[in-house]
Amino acid sequence: MERLSNHYQENVRRLDALLGVGRSCDMVSRDYRIGGHRARIWVVDGYGRDDVLERMGAFWLSLPESALAGLTKMQEFVDRFVSFSEVTVSMALEDVTTSVFLGKTLLLVEGLPGAALIDCKEYPCRGVDEPPDGKVLRGSHDGFIEALVPNMALLRRRIRDPHLTMEAHQAGDRSHTDIILCYLGDRVDEDLLKELRAKIDGIPARSLTMGQESLAEAIRPKQWYNPFPKIRYTERPDAAAASVLEGNIVVMIDNSPTVMLLPTTFFDFTQEANEFYFPPLVGTYLRLLRVIVFLLSLFLTPAWFVAVKHPNILPGWLSFLSTPEPVSLGLLWQLLVVEFLIDVLKLASLNTPDSLSNSFSMLGALILGDFAVKAGWLGPEVLVYMSFVSVATFAQPSYEMGYAFKLIRVSLLLITAVFDIWGFFAGLIGIVLLLATTKPVAGKGYLYPLIPFNGKALRRLFLREPINRDNT
Repeated sequence: MERLSNHYQENVRRLDALLGVGRSCDMVSRDYRIGGHRARIWVVDGYGRDDVLERMGAFWLSLPESALAGLTKMQEFVDRFVSFSEVTVSMALEDVTTSVFLGKTLLLVEGLPGAALIDCKEYPCRGVDEPPDGKVLRGSHDGFIEALVPNMALLRRRIRDPHLTMEAHQAGDRSHTDIILCYLGDRVDEDLLKELRAKIDGIPARSLTMGQESLAEAIRPKQWYNPFPKIRYTERPDAAAASVLEGNIVVMIDNSPTVMLLPTTFFDFTQEANEFYFPPLVGTYLRLLRVIVFLLSLFLTPAWFVAVKHPNILPGWLSFLSTPEPVSLGLLWQLLVVEFLIDVLKLASLNTPDSLSNSFSMLGALILGDFAVKAGWLGPEVLVYMSFVSVATFAQPSYEMGYAFKLIRVSLLLITAVFDIWGFFAGLIGIVLLLATTKPVAGKGYLYPLIPFNGKALRRLFLREPINRDNT
């Protein structure tokens, strides 16, 4: 590892070249005369806090010629003349340059070996508004943002415990992206923590340009064929704090407002923040309703397809389900076309300006649905069932799990169309096997607490229990 030399002018030339002074218009440098010694600072424009730098610079310029007499190390200068609390001294050239790009202010003083790294940065960031995909009727309405320091503060505000640990890591040879592991030292699973540290420290990626998704792809098991999400995400500080208090690990990544909750199991996706802001009975009802509706969204259309092909398996009072209105397209093609159109409408709404998105979604769905029925392409029953499936997908907060169920639903529908009723039951067995063989990023297993079985933990997943000393 290259180190700074003891020659001031040589260090200035090397740092100017590495940091891009004169080449990059946002790299600011400034020369000082401090106590009769030459000095120079480097800072990225837009990162440094002008008020702090101005006060420190005015103080340094006022020092008399004899102020630095007897000083032989940069640490001695820092201890006496740098009033800002977050400051370190380094001799490593790579560490110095990376720190400047992270927002720190670099200070060199002639005759004092080493570089002072003053962490008086202030990233441009938005307010901690409530995230759009995790709204609650009651409770806090703040959310994580793209900067790590405010995100850590949001968790510290909720967990005022000396065991709360914010462990720093970096990943990416080029991006040097900051990653924080947040956990309670007296409750975390040490084996899980070691496993997660090893995965993060061993990331081979050059950069994590896509934030949490880049990190997730680097640490999760390589099962490209398995659509089930291996990681649960949230932008809500209260949900993250609750996860930490349960002994889990929250992974925060710089430039991303989304944090990871690890370990993640399949049953974790049955929970939502709204349930904990209502009384236990109401919360239990909402949780069970979500589970039932979500399972219906998976099996409704394949089961209806089987019922239409085999009307004799239905009791008499449900016979109306097996006689859809005849149209030009076959039932299988109708279901596939509507699945495709729903995703097209989602993408179109996502890329539509906010002022037009709501009206576009409603008009697009009404116009397409009405004309498709009048033209004889789609039956009204298909639209009803697929509308229910589409609405049910939003009954739980994970987009990843919603699309996993969508892919499995379409696959089950295709298998049923090819192999008839035997294909339907084979598809059900395949779903169970896929769940059982899903590898989590870390932890006891994807189907925990069902496999391995933990009755108390499984009950708490489906029933919203009152708060007491054991489950706070």
